[in-house]
Amino acid sequence: MFTGIVAAVGRIESCEPLVDGKGLRLIVDASGLALDDLVIGDSIAIQGACMTVVAIDQRRLAFDVSEESLARTSGLDRPGPVNLEKALRLADRLGGHLVSGHVDGLGVVQRFEQVGESWLLVVRAPSVLGRYLAYKGSVTVNGVSLTVNAVVDREEGCDFSVNLIPHTVAVTTLSSLSSGQRVNLEIDLIARYCERLLAAGTDRHAA
Repeated sequence: MFTGIVAAVGRIESCEPLVDGKGLRLIVDASGLALDDLVIGDSIAIQGACMTVVAIDQRRLAFDVSEESLARTSGLDRPGPVNLEKALRLADRLGGHLVSGHVDGLGVVQRFEQVGESWLLVVRAPSVLGRYLAYKGSVTVNGVSLTVNAVVDREEGCDFSVNLIPHTVAVTTLSSLSSGQRVNLEIDLIARYCERLLAAGTDRHAA
């Protein structure tokens, strides 16, 4: 479990095919992350996707990413900067919202532009995720916990907008976003369970 508060921006240094050819081994420079309490087997969110540490070499961490994970995420198949967050401890502050690290779908950036001192980000989510997005609700974009400011349903999908303060842009990889770029999305856990509970209640009532 995570919070969507990025602890550091690391960098994927290399992506090498696994021995069986079904996936990649990532070597990530995590110099900005506190690693003194990290051990093999721990979970790290990389661009919002929960991955398991399989090797530690000083400031470099290794992760094995399956073909399934690569097919359902963006930004884990090539060298470049990535948002990093260690798994939440029960005593930690919940500065963002509860994040599982399971990417629900890929969004496409429609707009990313500076408006005054802040930045406007508009992302088109798949229609199937649109029902989970709500005004002032939470969403995770590339591992960053954000508050939804507007939602517009379209035939092509669901457009949602968020406001990014300068600090968020400065300390995450969101600063490099551009129109047309794909991003990892995770919907709010509470919205997911609410839908399931309401559907179960309707089915039970009908029976």
